[in-house]
Amino acid sequence: MKRLFLVVFLLTSLFSIAQKRIVVAQDGSGNFKTVQEAFNVVPKNNKKTIIIFVKNGIYKEKLHLDSSKTFVTLVGENKFNTIFTYDDHTGKVSSKGDTINTRTSWSFLIKANDFTAKNITFQNDAGFNAGQAVAVEADGDHDAFFNCRFTGFQDVLFTNNDYSRQYYKSCYIEGTTDFIFGSSTVWFEQCHIHSKKNSHVTAASTPKENLFGYVFNDCVLTGDSTLHGVSLGRPWRPYADVVYIHCYIGQHIMPEGWANWNKTDNYKTTRYAEYKNYGPGAAIHQRVNWSRQLTDEEVKKYTLKNIFGNWNPEKEN
Repeated sequence: MKRLFLVVFLLTSLFSIAQKRIVVAQDGSGNFKTVQEAFNVVPKNNKKTIIIFVKNGIYKEKLHLDSSKTFVTLVGENKFNTIFTYDDHTGKVSSKGDTINTRTSWSFLIKANDFTAKNITFQNDAGFNAGQAVAVEADGDHDAFFNCRFTGFQDVLFTNNDYSRQYYKSCYIEGTTDFIFGSSTVWFEQCHIHSKKNSHVTAASTPKENLFGYVFNDCVLTGDSTLHGVSLGRPWRPYADVVYIHCYIGQHIMPEGWANWNKTDNYKTTRYAEYKNYGPGAAIHQRVNWSRQLTDEEVKKYTLKNIFGNWNPEKEN
């Protein structure tokens, strides 16, 4: 009887995969119990969209989506109850005996192009004092996230590829220090950005040759009620490019708006700008003199078409 059940289960799983839809459920009601198992069966050099539907649960896994496993769409049952989490952080010793650093602390590493995620919480729960602890490192091109949550403390969302274009819509991102950082070209649309420490929202390392870095459009920036010294960003590398357009800026943002990186010369070539933001932290008269306000003409270049070319991320939604 058990053997018959196993055969039926395997046939059902193979049929689902053939239909380009895989179900993950911890209670055994899907094709797999873990998310990584679902990733593993995605064919190498995949060319057709494969949907992985993940039922509610806390999936404590250190996840890796390989660069060969493209066109994966990951859909959670509920963004508050479908949670991917891990707790690696700088200084921690892994099971293999290696010491974790920022670049190996990720809970979820996405190397694949054309990846889409919807309705999922991505988390690193190493703790407030753990130091750098990445929840998601997104390195693929054409990676898009809709209605997702990114939670943790320092270095939560790492956009770690000079040539990567990424899109985040209606997402919630929270953290303490540099919790959105990296070199990719990224558009944040109607996202909620929440600070949990008097520190820095972004740490962009935009390459000089990239025309765009981080664009926050129609977003909401809030902070814990005790905060009044948060910066919109500090430059991890020279030519850091960050722009806030039509955003609500809470009182947690300091009047200067932006901060330098450990008193280096990075600030001299930053491309930090704002356009018609509003809210108690949006007053511009005390902003640092190396940031600027865009003109009505300049802001016209900030369109998805102009930044992403032929890729339209809204088609993934």
